[in-house]
Amino acid sequence: MSRFSSLQQLINSLTKAERKKIAILLHKNTSESDYFYLYKLLINYPSKNKEEIKELFYKKKLTATFNTATNYLFDSILKILSQLRCNQDSYFKLFNMLMNAKVLYEKSIYSECFQLLRKIQNEALKFENYSLLLISQKIELDYILALDFLDLSEEEIARIQIKINETMKIMRKINEHFFLYVLLKYRILYQGNIRSSKQKDELNDLVISEMSIVSSSGIENFEIQKNHKLFQANYLLNVGDYKSALNSFYELNTLFEKNMHLLSNPPIYYLNTLEGILENLRMIKKYDEMNYFIDKLKNLQKYSTSFETQVEYVIFSYKLIPFIDTGKFIEAKKFFDDNKNKFLDNLNLLTIDRKFQFLLNAAIIFLGTNELKKSRKFIIQIIGEKDYISKPLLRTARLINLIIMFELKEFDYIDYEIRSLKREIKNSENAYQIEQLLIKTINYLINNFSKKIDKKILEKIEISLNNLYNNKFEFQVLKIFDFGAWIKSKFTNQPLSMILEEKFSDNNNLTQKNLFAED
Repeated sequence: MSRFSSLQQLINSLTKAERKKIAILLHKNTSESDYFYLYKLLINYPSKNKEEIKELFYKKKLTATFNTATNYLFDSILKILSQLRCNQDSYFKLFNMLMNAKVLYEKSIYSECFQLLRKIQNEALKFENYSLLLISQKIELDYILALDFLDLSEEEIARIQIKINETMKIMRKINEHFFLYVLLKYRILYQGNIRSSKQKDELNDLVISEMSIVSSSGIENFEIQKNHKLFQANYLLNVGDYKSALNSFYELNTLFEKNMHLLSNPPIYYLNTLEGILENLRMIKKYDEMNYFIDKLKNLQKYSTSFETQVEYVIFSYKLIPFIDTGKFIEAKKFFDDNKNKFLDNLNLLTIDRKFQFLLNAAIIFLGTNELKKSRKFIIQIIGEKDYISKPLLRTARLINLIIMFELKEFDYIDYEIRSLKREIKNSENAYQIEQLLIKTINYLINNFSKKIDKKILEKIEISLNNLYNNKFEFQVLKIFDFGAWIKSKFTNQPLSMILEEKFSDNNNLTQKNLFAED
């Protein structure tokens, strides 16, 4: 990324308060008018490219070159943001105090230096910032050594070393626990969600290691509890135990709310926890309970434009999802149209998964309203980025693309896509049942396009769907889009929206009634 692109992205991510403060500080120094002018250009024209901004910059006949102004402005904004963070974030504040302690030592003001180091250590313990605690403890020992031990006894020196060892022990436990959570998320992202008992068993090494760390830790602090509950909640969610996962997310939320002063800045894990609760409530169809947690998201402090966009997207998503899940595609489309621009203009500010979830939800809405070409436009954007998207989302996008091809009667292209999917699931044993059923359904419908549906086929499809809805692992795909409902709509000649609305209004699983019972 060029320095200009980095500068543009940095400015676009600023909050209103940050923009105002930076403008004041830049404008104070009249010698920096060139850089202030470039700053105003980037604020006023956020979507213009480098050449367009460059042309506007040189029209003013400034003394600085464009590249010089770009580099200086980038460094100046970073410096100002770091200064602002010292008043907002304990992490920045403590590091700034540490730099001050080093300056005091270099200037031979030893008494003030050691007082500040002890203050840093007390604050680091308060905020459970063990990495900075360790740095300050080691610096203290280095300075004591350099000053010939300052008349300290051997026992006093030993106590300092014991504290360092204790800090290192805590850090090791935190890192071991966190690494297991990282591995779990990595496997889910790159190997896909759990779709069979065998795949669940393949996570046993992580589960056993996590249990071992918990039982042997002997240390209770926020970070260790947080990492344990994050692992537990995400594991349960991805093996389909949604009620247990919801309880774990509730416990995690309680832990965060009791330790708000320990949250990272911005509080990414707290956001992910609230999102996890909303996702679990969606899975068990408790849409009415979502508003309480959506309100919690609304009350989250605005740390940056990027984080604010993430929060706004999660709120938007879980207000939209109940419309999609219950077949209210007209209402979903209206809500989407009313809110889409703020996200279409800032897709790059979303995390990769949220970006593609947004595109996928849009595709599902337009599939539901039978605007197939619009639906395809969003699906193509997802499939075109297949190297960056998680497997569950990519697989769902490909299946929806297959449905769009069928609905548009693009039968020549479908054959190629079906062969590609078959190659992918060939060695998957009992996994991927929904893919196999959807392929069989589409093949049957194409080959019997103008014929009456055979009742024996209906019975087989009904049994397959019953098995599908009874398989908690298949919900990893069905939770994004109910392919079973689409299959039923094709065999009963009813709109997809009606099938979904009936399913929700019955407040019953499709496994508990005859899917093809005549009205």
